[in-house]
Amino acid sequence: MMVDIAYLSTSGVLFCRETEDRMSPLLHLTVVVLMYGFADGRVYKQIINVANGGSWGDWKFLDMCPDKQYARGFAIKVEHHQPDKADDTSLNGIRLVCTDPEYKKGHNIESAVGGWGEWTTTSWCPSGVLVSFSLQVESKKGYGDDTAANNIRFYCSGGVVIDGYGGHSGKYGPWSDSCLKGVCGIMTRVEDHQGSQDDTALNDVRFFCCTD
Repeated sequence: MMVDIAYLSTSGVLFCRETEDRMSPLLHLTVVVLMYGFADGRVYKQIINVANGGSWGDWKFLDMCPDKQYARGFAIKVEHHQPDKADDTSLNGIRLVCTDPEYKKGHNIESAVGGWGEWTTTSWCPSGVLVSFSLQVESKKGYGDDTAANNIRFYCSGGVVIDGYGGHSGKYGPWSDSCLKGVCGIMTRVEDHQGSQDDTALNDVRFFCCTD
């Protein structure tokens, strides 16, 4: 019998390999170690995602907060409804604002971003850091203008939900799992420009959690 073992590379890409289910204790130990990722000089312990993300586009690059910093706020890039334009893209990008515990140092991170829309103002956790999220996604229409992801909301470790200033199409899906301590990295799934075809821009996102 064969089983799949999932593990993470240092670039944050998920790989799978097959091996016999009768594994030695040493192999079991190796699998556990490989579940911890390493990127931009920082170790992440967990990846959180949601099941309702859009399916167009490709997963892009991982961007990480500096060492000892966590995401405490976010902004989004949004193309709002264009009444004179047949092709709307809605959510195009997500920017995380990382700070140290004293809020004295700040650093913005973002993965790939679509080419439409404007950045909103930053939404901040009143206390604590970002630990989980829910994504608002418009399901596939088949015919007509698809927009995929429209908005995002986060749950802060201080117990408050903060919403983005995004589009209004689609609906929010279930919440992701929660980081043990906080979000420290981001990777987006973005559809590149389709020329004369329908564009959707940002479709999905996954966040990386640290505990240092």
